[in-house]
Amino acid sequence: MLENRYEIIIKAPIEKVWEILTTLEKYADWNPLLYHAQGTIKEGETVFIHAKTPTKEMKLKCEVTKVEPPYEFSWFFAVIHPFLFRGEHIFRIEPVSEGVKFADREWFKGLLLPTQAKDLRTNGLSAIIEMAKALKVRAEQT
Repeated sequence: MLENRYEIIIKAPIEKVWEILTTLEKYADWNPLLYHAQGTIKEGETVFIHAKTPTKEMKLKCEVTKVEPPYEFSWFFAVIHPFLFRGEHIFRIEPVSEGVKFADREWFKGLLLPTQAKDLRTNGLSAIIEMAKALKVRAEQT
């Protein structure tokens, strides 16, 4: 298993950050990683994502696996077949004295993981860092 994780403090109310993260149709306005998203953040629903890292562009069909407003949601995706490559993206928001702490976490498994591990550790991680920074800007400015 490989895991990428990044945390950032955002000086905004938790409800505002939650709204930005769960309004998928506006991702194109601010999100450099998940530049197009369509669907509903509701357990069992399907979300279609277009993602872009410095080295890859992907279209993913994701299943929303957990929703705990306004704190956390996650989705699961597979590439080709879950046995070959699968992952989960977890978005977590926690209240802190300065606003909220946003934690973005992804994990990956599967037989093809060794062929993708180096890229995921570098370019994949840099993409979630850029997304978190863009979320911070969006939440603190709007």
